[in-house]
Amino acid sequence: METVMSVNEPTSLAMPRRRVIGAYLEEARSECLRYMRAPGFMLPITLFPAMFYLLFGVLMAKSEGTDAARYLLASYGVFGVMSPGLFGFGVSLALERDGGLLTFKRALPMPPGAYLLGKMLMAMAAAAVVILLLLAMALSLGHVTLSPLQAGALLLTGMLGVLPFCALGMFVGTLIKGQGAPGMLQLVYLPMSFMSGLWFPLPMLPKFLQQVAPIWPSYHLDMLAMAAVGLNKEALLPHVLVLVGFAVGFLLLAARRLRRNG
Repeated sequence: METVMSVNEPTSLAMPRRRVIGAYLEEARSECLRYMRAPGFMLPITLFPAMFYLLFGVLMAKSEGTDAARYLLASYGVFGVMSPGLFGFGVSLALERDGGLLTFKRALPMPPGAYLLGKMLMAMAAAAVVILLLLAMALSLGHVTLSPLQAGALLLTGMLGVLPFCALGMFVGTLIKGQGAPGMLQLVYLPMSFMSGLWFPLPMLPKFLQQVAPIWPSYHLDMLAMAAVGLNKEALLPHVLVLVGFAVGFLLLAARRLRRNG
């Protein structure tokens, strides 16, 4: 009986705490290295928002003043950090499910949360790269003036704000096959960005889109990013709560599908 119980114990309980922590760290390190060494993943998610910001936030916003460049820094920063969450989780999870890698990882003597933690840290690191690149362009080319506290707040907002999109990407990755994941996520990513006012200010959009904008998590993250750069003075707690609820909800849905369907 004692032997059977020890076999059925979760790995995280059977392993010494030092080995459990080491497993988390090693999985996180390998996951980050895998994506950082994949130019097909890193280049689009960093260069795409940078190109948009250079065109609209630096070149075309010069005549509008520094507030326009500051506004677009926040909105294109949100547009940029959505990508590693959606595609880093969604596409990779769908491909790994198809290839059997996820099943293989479940059979390994490692804590089950290490897989998710590694992908989350990868997405947060990629989001940090996006925000730092946009900040460098805004401060040097866009002549945007930010205090160190504002720049740090925008960086922190981007790194934590990627997590709800990780949950959404994870859920989508449990629904479709690997080859269909990029196209499906594009159908989520681009319309959501447009309807949240990330490409154009919401007052420039039709009235209907202005009314439905708050249903998108990107809208609430944009409000937090605007506050980080000093352009939004309204209460932030409702936006934070919506993003937390969105992340928890889609994470639970994704975990349920993974338990049922693998």
